[in-house]
Amino acid sequence: MDIFRTKSVEQSIRDTEAPEHQLRKRLTALDLTVFGIGVIVGTGIFVLTGQVAKELAGPAVAVSFIVAGVVCGLAALCYAEFASTIPVAGSAYTFSFATLGEFPAWVIGWDLILELALAAAVVSVGWSGYFASMLSSVGVHLPASIAGDDPVVNVPAILIVLLLTSVLVAGIKLSSRVNLVLVITKLVVVLLVIVAGLFFIKGANYTPFIPEPVPTARVEGLKAPLIQLIFGVTPVAFGVIGIFAAAAIVFFAFIGFDIVATAAEETINPQRDVPRGIIGSLAICTILYVAVSLVVVGMQPYSQLSTSAPLSDAFTAVGHPWLATIISIGALAGLTTVVLVLLLGQTRVLFAMSRDGLLPRSLARVHPTFGTPARLTTVIGVATMALAGFVSFGELAELVNIGTLFAFVVVSLGVIVLRRTRPDLPRAFRTPLVPLLPILSVLACVYLMLNLPVQTWLRFIIWMIIGVVVYFAYGYWHSRAHREVTR
Repeated sequence: MDIFRTKSVEQSIRDTEAPEHQLRKRLTALDLTVFGIGVIVGTGIFVLTGQVAKELAGPAVAVSFIVAGVVCGLAALCYAEFASTIPVAGSAYTFSFATLGEFPAWVIGWDLILELALAAAVVSVGWSGYFASMLSSVGVHLPASIAGDDPVVNVPAILIVLLLTSVLVAGIKLSSRVNLVLVITKLVVVLLVIVAGLFFIKGANYTPFIPEPVPTARVEGLKAPLIQLIFGVTPVAFGVIGIFAAAAIVFFAFIGFDIVATAAEETINPQRDVPRGIIGSLAICTILYVAVSLVVVGMQPYSQLSTSAPLSDAFTAVGHPWLATIISIGALAGLTTVVLVLLLGQTRVLFAMSRDGLLPRSLARVHPTFGTPARLTTVIGVATMALAGFVSFGELAELVNIGTLFAFVVVSLGVIVLRRTRPDLPRAFRTPLVPLLPILSVLACVYLMLNLPVQTWLRFIIWMIIGVVVYFAYGYWHSRAHREVTR
């Protein structure tokens, strides 16, 4: 069984021209950049800033965001080369098929299902919490059974997924316009936090900028980071080590820029605009994260920061609670765009897999009016609604992190492979310092993966085993490549 057969770049591009599977090219560099900002600026900027400053890095949390941004930047450069060379839906799945083969591509596609579908459901549950909180602030209290901490059915989460699924079915340009309005809303709120917060900064709150390191309580059993189990390392808060420990957490505030690559097939000039969208959105978000973190730790001593709502609570602490309400509106807009773009990314990955026959090809049919994979989008929406409405996630959300990092590793390795196997391909964007930069990207991502709990690794391995079974039970026998060989 030739499970490592590759799909040529030329064939991937030809597949995009089949009428029944042809997506409409409507997106520009601005649309892609806004998509990237839409999915990156979410709970990270509104929650993680206070948590890691208080528990791990102190005022030096800004340095942690820079470190995480650099690590993401390494992977982003690899994504930019692939997306400009192979402007086809599917992102890491498509890139893997062209370099590593069908089975590795299936593995990464199965991994992306874990990353995107689970993330969309998790964030929609977070959206529900913010929405219920805002209604409570104006005197409208939703029953605990439909929107509490442990609801029987999370109705607001189901409704927001239903609404955004309808937007995605209606067309990619409509989706980009809705995303643009919401992104502008949350960027205005973030800039308000930065500008308004400058008037309440106290220089004494930055001293010491890097607090003295102190041992933290050791995490035992399956909740311990894998690196701790392997090397017997005791976690340390603050100091230089604390900065890097915080970077391993705030890294996940950047997750999502890779989704820009899934929209390459719907971009008017993908060779030029996709790299701009990927790198531009990541650069803008890094600057925003660093600025917000510096303002927040300047407004309050890091030891007094809130870990649940640090931005709004910081303004409450300085006597301006009205700003807390505005920040909540920005957080709600931020979470809405995250869910929208995650659903978009998930449908485009499964669209590419279905077009290759690894999933039912009927799912890859494009709607004649809307020009979107409407049937597949509906299936993804229903599945996400079921997850968001009835499943309690908790620590399962960490699976999103390991799935994303695994995708980054595969794409970084794929750049090296494609440079060796197809040096003749025209590349509108070239990752610099190959193979050094992709190798650094792999090492950085693996290091962050090792900082995840053992139980997350075990769940990830179980998910991958299930994926292998599905591939050999269905995907291998129905793939277009297999059928062409056996004709």
